[in-house]
Amino acid sequence: MSHRSAVRVLFRCLGPAWAALCLGAASATSAAAAQPVLSVAYAGSMGAVMDKALGPQIERSAGVQFQGRGSGAYGLAHLLAARKITADVFVSITPGPMRILQQAGLVGQAVPVASTRMVIAYSPQGPHARQFEQAAAGKLPWYRVLEQPGVKFGRTDPKTDPQGRSIVFAMLLAERYYRQPGLAHRILGEFGRNTSQIFAEPSLLSRLQSGQVDASSGYRSAVISHKLPYIALPAQVDLGDPSMSRDWYDKVHFSIDGPDGKPLRLSTQPLVFYAAVLNNAPDPQAGRAFLRLMQGAVGQRMFHAYGYSRPKGPALR
Repeated sequence: MSHRSAVRVLFRCLGPAWAALCLGAASATSAAAAQPVLSVAYAGSMGAVMDKALGPQIERSAGVQFQGRGSGAYGLAHLLAARKITADVFVSITPGPMRILQQAGLVGQAVPVASTRMVIAYSPQGPHARQFEQAAAGKLPWYRVLEQPGVKFGRTDPKTDPQGRSIVFAMLLAERYYRQPGLAHRILGEFGRNTSQIFAEPSLLSRLQSGQVDASSGYRSAVISHKLPYIALPAQVDLGDPSMSRDWYDKVHFSIDGPDGKPLRLSTQPLVFYAAVLNNAPDPQAGRAFLRLMQGAVGQRMFHAYGYSRPKGPALR
């Protein structure tokens, strides 16, 4: 049936008003379907700023459909490197996940777009909320509250997620800073095997909000985005100052089981968010537009509004 015939049928069956409404809806659907899709794979902690700010903005400014996928950055990097998923843009935290894609020939240069630091988030309605409030005010050592029996702590998997590694490093640094040997194991147990503490990154803060855990690791940016209370950590512990890496942060290490089953020794990395357009991007033009947004004044204001700090350090090459 031709378009003209279809219009005549609609007018006979529905009348002029309903036919016009249906045709208008069909035209809007066709226009949306014609828009190019911008696919962005990003570190799961960035969900709020991506879905509520940067995604809608790029749709308005570039006329694309934003399609985001948030998860542990190392897990996403391995999927992209193996060509099991594709994306126009990858945004990771710490250089590690981006290095995987550079080694796979999928990324040339990656640029810093924001930064953050580690904090301890806590539930304001939990049974230990009052003690966490006192710790946040500096009236109690925060690690003493976490060491108490019955406190449920949440974190992400150090095998797949940079945040899962960063909280282990933060606890190891806290051991040195506060002179508390064994603190990391008392709070975290076995770093990579304590499954009672380990959750997927996109759901971790949601579990905290729902009361499934009393406290959790968190990037300050994500915790502020979720409007949760938190305990700020000293600069010597929070991994937020790249200038402290050589003389302080780099003094701690730990090992996990690598992909080949052999121990993998890990070192600290700065909590900087890096972004790159992939070499096999389905729509590299849209990808470059998204990079410009994140680096520009509008994108930087959005990052700031969601608790992120300015970009730090040079590009990754």
